Amino acid sequence: MRNGPAVRRRKLGEELRSLRHTSGLTSRDAAGMLGWHQSKVSRIETGASGVTPGDVTRLLDAYGVDDRQLRSLLRTLAGSAGGGGSGWWHAYRGLIPPQYRDFISLESQADAARTLETSVVPGLLQTADYARAVTRSSLDGLPSAQLDSLVEVRLARQGVLHAPRPLRLSAVLDEAVLRRGVGGPRVMAEQLVHLSQVAELPHVTLQLLPFEAGSYVGLTGPFVIFSFPTTSDLDVVVLDHLTSSLYLERKEDLEAYGSAFRTMQAHALSPERSLDLITAIGRGDQAEPSDCPRGPRCPTVSHSPQPGGGAAAAVPE
Repeated sequence: MRNGPAVRRRKLGEELRSLRHTSGLTSRDAAGMLGWHQSKVSRIETGASGVTPGDVTRLLDAYGVDDRQLRSLLRTLAGSAGGGGSGWWHAYRGLIPPQYRDFISLESQADAARTLETSVVPGLLQTADYARAVTRSSLDGLPSAQLDSLVEVRLARQGVLHAPRPLRLSAVLDEAVLRRGVGGPRVMAEQLVHLSQVAELPHVTLQLLPFEAGSYVGLTGPFVIFSFPTTSDLDVVVLDHLTSSLYLERKEDLEAYGSAFRTMQAHALSPERSLDLITAIGRGDQAEPSDCPRGPRCPTVSHSPQPGGGAAAAVPE
């Protein structure tokens, strides 16, 4: 487990080393072409030091890489690893911490995201008033101006769902998320309507885990799995905590969380039934859904993936 920028540097370095090998160049050759010391190329490839997006461009030119999507991704990784960058979120760098900026950078370049939420509506699906209520309760005593700016950031992030090539979002929400009265009845009513509307987007899949599902892997906390175009080697799991985030990059961790998410999808209500439940909760119904995916009542999901190397299968509390 590493912090965000370290993950990005290591991932970026590995990809650049692979591209150099493919081009048939040695690290000495690459350094000579760019007028660098060989040690600079080595430090970049091992993740020991950051690299600017401009230097990434020079390296890719030297390696003959003309895939525009890959070039854009690697330049963005350079920015999120501490080498600069020009994403819209940098205008808020004095307000939001580096971990949050790194998360937004990943989100903005990902091809797909799979997320489990057990307490609150995912940020990409929040209304402005809901986001304000969540932020106010999480950061008690925050000045109004800063609160407004943080809500702006939350809403700006949602642009990935409306881009020309939108993020493909799959979200599994615990039923408790929809029954927790964040911000009061009016705010929750508007939030439930918004969820129903966003769930109609062709690139958004929303499923609910009803109370009848019992316990399940992931119950201890939320996580997000970002997947990137071109190469799965850049995929990453993000675990969010109160004061920090953890980034998991090992293949066994990605497989474990991917398996956990598929298990939860299988035991969740279908997208259609999930919309029915959202509507029912919006009307104030308190009854449990009568039809879980596998019968009149959903049995407890007791199994969980076991990642190799001793990593925890469930999200750390």
